Amino acid sequence: MRSIKARTTGKAKRAVKQAIIPGYGQKGMGWLTDTKKEAYNKVYKKTTFSIFDLFK
Repeated sequence: MRSIKARTTGKAKRAVKQAIIPGYGQKGMGWLTDTKKEAYNKVYKKTTFSIFDLFK
């Protein structure tokens, strides 16, 4: 079982960040934190496909 500290610290940190940083934790905010990775992911998601996508 995880310790009480491990169970509560993350929740507290997220609450503080949500209060300070506008848009924290919302979908599509990755370009603020890591622009290069966000650009790569956008291109990757648009250009790659699975064989199962052909049957949609």
